[in-house]
Amino acid sequence: MENAKIEIKIGEILFIGEGSSTWLEKQLDKILNKTDALIKLSNSINKKNDDSTTPSLKSLNNEIVSQTLIAFLKSKNAATNQTKKFLATALWLEAKGNDRIKTSEISSALKEAKQTKLGNPSDCLKNNISKGFCQKDGDAFFVTEEGRNSFGL
Repeated sequence: MENAKIEIKIGEILFIGEGSSTWLEKQLDKILNKTDALIKLSNSINKKNDDSTTPSLKSLNNEIVSQTLIAFLKSKNAATNQTKKFLATALWLEAKGNDRIKTSEISSALKEAKQTKLGNPSDCLKNNISKGFCQKDGDAFFVTEEGRNSFGL
């Protein structure tokens, strides 16, 4: 009988299976059907485990959240350009611990900070996605490393 091996890692969750190719195929189907749940579980593990965040990222986040949203937007020269304002606000919200962000949260944060609203937040997100600065995740999104780098973070 032919023996096969598979290894799948989703965040902090690792599955290693070894056996017949028929058995492994069934196990792979089970895992693929549970991918969304495994991603959520992995994200919750990462959130609970503060040690998974690098010290430099922690200090960067502390530096960002120590500023008001208005001050952060001004420091990143993002107070007037709508697409940059959207991205900077998303970075500020992520630094405050928001793992995944919705466009409505961007609008709310700007409103609470008494900043002018965005003309079309969905277009701002699309522009940032097309530049590789944001990535959709279901009905939410997150800022990519390229997005952070665009602000020198």
